[in-house]
Amino acid sequence: EFAEAGGGQEGWRGQSRGSPQQLAERYADLAASHSEALRQREEREWQNARLRQENARLRLENRRLRRENRCLFHQALLGPGPGKPSAAESGEEAEALRAQLGRLQEKHRRALQHLRRCRAAGGPEASELDELLEEDEQP
Repeated sequence: EFAEAGGGQEGWRGQSRGSPQQLAERYADLAASHSEALRQREEREWQNARLRQENARLRLENRRLRRENRCLFHQALLGPGPGKPSAAESGEEAEALRAQLGRLQEKHRRALQHLRRCRAAGGPEASELDELLEEDEQP
């Protein structure tokens, strides 16, 4: 009946019907493809989870380093502890630190403006920019 319908024995790919052997081969191919797709999906999910975990770790490390930098900078602004230098040296150092602080504040202001423009543009990093802006706008 199959041969009479004009189908011949061309193989299952070009026909809607086939012999039991051809159907079994087709089923095996589909099962293998499905298994491979599932394996690749699991691998991508595992990789994404690992990258999210690494990203979270790096964000925490960045926050810690920012706090440490702020603390060190404030200590430098407050001046040395015991064994203080002479008043002239202290005055010169304070003036240099004030000038440096002014330059850094201006850089910070320009960087915040740039980040706000990037956030307004809605780039893919918008959520990370929001997080940075929140941290940097704290006193």
